[in-house]
Amino acid sequence: MSGIVSYGAYVPYWRLQRTAITGALGSGGGKGTRSVASFDEDTTSMGVEAARRAMAWAPDGRVPSVVAFATTVPAYLDKTNATAIHAALALPSSAGAVDSVGSVRSASGAIIIAGLRDGLAVLSDIRTGLPGGADESAGGDAAVALLMGDDDQAIAVGIGGADATAEFVDRWRVPGEATSKQWEERFGEYAYLPLVEQSVTDALKSAGLTITEIDHVIVTGMHNRAVAAARKAIGARPDAIVDDLAGTVGNTGAAHAGLLLCDVLDRAKPGDTIAVVTLADGCNTWLLKVTDRIGGRRPVQTVREQLAVCNDGLAYASFLTWRGLLHREPPRRPEPDRPAAPPSLRSNGWKYGLFGSRDEAGFVHLPPSRVSMESGAIDRMELVRMADVRATIATFTVDRLAFSLSPPVVAVVIDFDGGGRFQCELTDVDPSTVKIGDRVEMTFRRLYTQDGIHNYFWKAKPAGPAAG
Repeated sequence: MSGIVSYGAYVPYWRLQRTAITGALGSGGGKGTRSVASFDEDTTSMGVEAARRAMAWAPDGRVPSVVAFATTVPAYLDKTNATAIHAALALPSSAGAVDSVGSVRSASGAIIIAGLRDGLAVLSDIRTGLPGGADESAGGDAAVALLMGDDDQAIAVGIGGADATAEFVDRWRVPGEATSKQWEERFGEYAYLPLVEQSVTDALKSAGLTITEIDHVIVTGMHNRAVAAARKAIGARPDAIVDDLAGTVGNTGAAHAGLLLCDVLDRAKPGDTIAVVTLADGCNTWLLKVTDRIGGRRPVQTVREQLAVCNDGLAYASFLTWRGLLHREPPRRPEPDRPAAPPSLRSNGWKYGLFGSRDEAGFVHLPPSRVSMESGAIDRMELVRMADVRATIATFTVDRLAFSLSPPVVAVVIDFDGGGRFQCELTDVDPSTVKIGDRVEMTFRRLYTQDGIHNYFWKAKPAGPAAG
């Protein structure tokens, strides 16, 4: 069976205190926080960040043969979203890109596609609901990427699995609606439990194991009552049940089983067994065994370390604005131009891959140029990818007049390590803490959307821990 070769998770910087919902509406909310995708993020941009982390630890420069992207909230319909992830990773045109979208169970489809073709499964979701409702407070935003491959390279190999499928109405959202509906909870528990028992039993039988032999048991789904009942029904050891991160992140939908799996892999030991049980229009159980390679393939920043680096002071009004649920007065400024398809195609390497050009003297041009500013030589350039190169802030300004959904705007001029100067926006930062000399790294974001076209490009953000 196909296994996981490397993995990466991305949890956004922002958190919403659930008590902020109660304070604004007088009800709803609860305890803890939920993760929130920033105003300049969507499921595609978060998927890029998770995929970059997974690919950073791919053995021997492995290139996936396909990118399979799963989400319940695609940035586009009638257009493949995985192609933007493909471009941002600077993958060759021979690698495929496909979407598996629309439901939480789409994540299983993306993993199957990636597993069959030694590909990259990218699972990303932004969960929301009506103000004051359970989906709003209990949801969360995150992305996960799993690079799949053969057993001889895997950090966790598949040792068994089983599906149980049934058609019933549990959770639904018709095209064009922004929020989901859910049937009465007792019915969901009644419908799911037999499917959970069937899937888990068949999966364990295929691996020749009992549930008490499983070291880490992940049980997740969007139906909280059914998930809680399933955790009890399958008979796993209490110490084996994995924390679902509900108090800090919330339920991240199509990404959640993968996020919990990444959290387990961050701390698992060679030989540990993992069961991933996902309740979504049936039940899918995936059994894995951790290999000796796990120690050399863990991301620099674990899931729990990401959770510690956050801003948990997001105002509820800002959250509603970012979600499009609070329509506010726009700025009295000209609207941005619609990104045009022909120039975007011509500059794909710069726009998505953030490639510069280095001349014979070592000078790096950003954006890439055919003519050297140093010598005047023409077409003697080497393309260099800058997306994964760190930089230092040379100067900055805090602009309180420019329009932003998260004011003020911090504009920076950065110097890349090894050469190259670039002006861009700094995101995911407290403006009062920015200093000349601060270290930054690049992040893929959505600058704006005009006429239904998303303008993706790169921003800088404060640097996290460095590899090596």
